Parts: sequence; C-alpha cells; structure tokens
Amino acid sequence: MNIKLITDSACDLSIDYIKENNIALVSLMVNLNGEFIPDDLGQTISHKDFYKAVKEGAMPSTTQVNVGTFYDIFKKYVEKGDAILYIGISSALSGTVSSATTAREMILEEYPEAIIHIIDSLCVSAGEGVLIYKAVEMLKNNVSLDEIVNYLESIKRKVIHAITVDDLNHLKRGGRISGAVAAVGGLLGIKPTLKIDDEGRAVASEKFKGRKKALKYLVNQLGINGDNIEEQTIFICNADCIEDALQVKTMIMDEYKVKDIVITSIGAVIGTHGGPGTIAIVFIGKER
Repeated sequence: MNIKLITDSACDLSIDYIKENNIALVSLMVNLNGEFIPDDLGQTISHKDFYKAVKEGAMPSTTQVNVGTFYDIFKKYVEKGDAILYIGISSALSGTVSSATTAREMILEEYPEAIIHIIDSLCVSAGEGVLIYKAVEMLKNNVSLDEIVNYLESIKRKVIHAITVDDLNHLKRGGRISGAVAAVGGLLGIKPTLKIDDEGRAVASEKFKGRKKALKYLVNQLGINGDNIEEQTIFICNADCIEDALQVKTMIMDEYKVKDIVITSIGAVIGTHGGPGTIAIVFIGKER
C-alpha cells in the first residue's frame, strides 16, 4: 500500500522540497489587509512581499485549516487506496490538527478500512519540518507506516526550538506579553527568547539586551541540549532576516560539527505572530 505524506504550511519548508518529495500540502490562511491569502510556502504571496506589508503597518491575522479541506484531501487519497500520514502544527498553537481529526472520523464512517494516521507534532515551523524530514527519509527506506508513526511520536517532544524575536509588539498583539512590557523592552533593546514546551506551547525563555547576545544564546542551546548533533541536520528559520541566519550558520559551523544545516524562511502564518526578524534554531535534543 502506498503511503501518502501530508503536511500543513506551518512547517515552513521550501516548496521545492515539498514538490520533490511528493508531499501533499494544506494551507493555513492569512488575512492581510482584508484579503484572505493561503500561506502556501510563498507561492501566492512571496515571503518578501508579506514582510514588506507588515513593516509598512499591516496587521495580519491567521486562520486554521478547516475540516472540509482535510475531508477532501483525505478522501482523494483514500479512494486511490493510499494510507495517509498527516503531520501537523502543534495543537496548542492551532486548531488545525483538531480539524484533521474530525475529518478523519468522517472519512472512517464512509470508508471503514481507510488508514489515516495523524501526528500532532507539538512543534512549529521547521520543528514540524524536522519530523517531515525524518518521515521522508524513512519512507525512502521502505520503513513500515506503524514504525514511522511510533518513531515520530517518540521523538516529537525532543525537537528543540530556540527562538528569538526582534520586535516585541508582535508578541504583544498575540497576547504573549503585556503592552507595558513591550514598550519598556523596546526602549531598552530587550530581545526575548522563546521555546516550545512539552505541551507544544510557545513559552518565554531568557531575555537579552541586544540582538547579538540573543543569537549567541540560540547557538549555545545546540551545545547544551543537542543530542548527537554531528549526525543531525540543523534547521535555521528566519523571518526576512537572511543575513542573521547566515551569521548564525557561521557561528554553528565555527563551534560544532554537524551533518548539515538547512536555512528556511518563516512563512506568513508563523511570521504573523513572531514578526519580521524572528529567527530560530531547531534540532533534536535530549529534552525540552
């Protein structure tokens, strides 16, 4: 039986990678200046144009993938006789996995023999992407679906996200910090860091005065929490700050030996909440 891998656009992988590996993509939506636009890895609106709009004052909002979208895509592949593996954005950050679960129940009522596995990644952006990379690798090696699911479930809480944002106002809008904290932090040049906890929530970590110290903190997390990093592909996610991403890559290469480093662009949905200048290092570690 063919296994069809499906993911959502919050994975922030490149559209080339998605197409090359025949992954089906469902898109979360962004309301930008009153227009609903699919967050489809930069196809409908480029990452550059999205962040340009935000920098010019746009205040986008986001919506999850709906049940109908999942129902249609699940039905399409079930009718082809495929088994389905969907890897989705953390349920603590979006209702997208809940929509997928409802759609799965609807499909199973019509097609009781259908095989649909849903992985709540408890991750975001390239953290979700790490699980997709692992799944693709295992599929290429003809690993069984049950083995893939069990493995992904076993490592998803070991995916470490070390994140910093450049502008506190985006966190304020998302309710992560108060207006007063954002105002004072902005005046003092405070750069907060965030992480994803075991429940898949974005939570505050350390605070630093200045961008340079915050970036150094991200790199240090690789040494503190990384597990067998010399055998890993490390992801650097960036929201329209490629120069900083390249700097972080150089810092990692100067300090550690790793298998590979992949730089990805943070898309419109995740970028709505972190804002331009958000940057993160994602890797598999010992614990969150």
